[in-house]
Amino acid sequence: MTTDPPRPPPYLRIAAEIRDRVESGALRPGDRVPSTRAITQEWGVAMATATKALATLRQEGLVRAVPGVGTVVVERERVRSPRAPGDAMRGEPVLSRRRIVGTAIELADSEGLGALSMRRVATALSTSTMALYRHVPGKAELVRLMSDAVSGEEPMGAVPADWRAGLEHAARWMWRANGRHPWLATAMASFTRPTPAPDAMAYTEWVLHALRRTGLSPFAMMHCHLTLFAYVQGLAVAADLESQARQDTGLSHEEWLARNEPQFDAIVAGGAYPLLNTLFTQDEFDLDLDTVFEFGLRLTLDGIAAMIDETSA
Repeated sequence: MTTDPPRPPPYLRIAAEIRDRVESGALRPGDRVPSTRAITQEWGVAMATATKALATLRQEGLVRAVPGVGTVVVERERVRSPRAPGDAMRGEPVLSRRRIVGTAIELADSEGLGALSMRRVATALSTSTMALYRHVPGKAELVRLMSDAVSGEEPMGAVPADWRAGLEHAARWMWRANGRHPWLATAMASFTRPTPAPDAMAYTEWVLHALRRTGLSPFAMMHCHLTLFAYVQGLAVAADLESQARQDTGLSHEEWLARNEPQFDAIVAGGAYPLLNTLFTQDEFDLDLDTVFEFGLRLTLDGIAAMIDETSA
């Protein structure tokens, strides 16, 4: 009597299926492969299994982590045959600060900052946690390096002559950065204990330059910057919470509202909230954070404009 050979562990089966997609051309060089979150949803496995699957493909040199983008298929000339764990990609050390930070960014993008740890990064890189400490002293420093790295992804460009155009550009630049990396708002939450991050400090310098011809004092300029930054950051935290809720519940915003609609209807049926009832019965009303962002940005800049007018007078 013969017995069937043991099946490979789930992470190897997932890696094999993604590898088949690459070899068949379904995933081309530069394309993003499924993230850890997408793998957990598609294959119904735990995050640790999804992480090991992507780590296996990285060890083979088939994919690589790109900060701010995710895990992508490497160019054909860089694809090599499967290697033993720990082998380096051509021209790149087995472990470096750049690789550690890039992997940590990818993990935080897919799983959130709360799930990030030195151990998780070590697992993704198929190395020991202690090996990471030779390059990064701890999670706090890692998060600082991550924040600074993503702050330098998109050039700010030249400072416009008009202060309002400059602040609009800066606010939307920060909104896009937080959209690419939802954890960034939480990582940069402290105003009274700012971290020494050159690229993040360059953003502040840019905004102050945009305000330098307004006649405001340096303190007022800094307060304008912090007010605008806090506004964008607050909405970005709300967006991050929505992303985490979607991951935890598996429900989109629309699905969640549909599921809870009977409870809302029961609450407002008694007539205790007539204004809210009128608002939410309007079909055109939508709790869209991008719409809220534009509305609040206009009001914030109008307030700064009023301050500049008073100073000029």
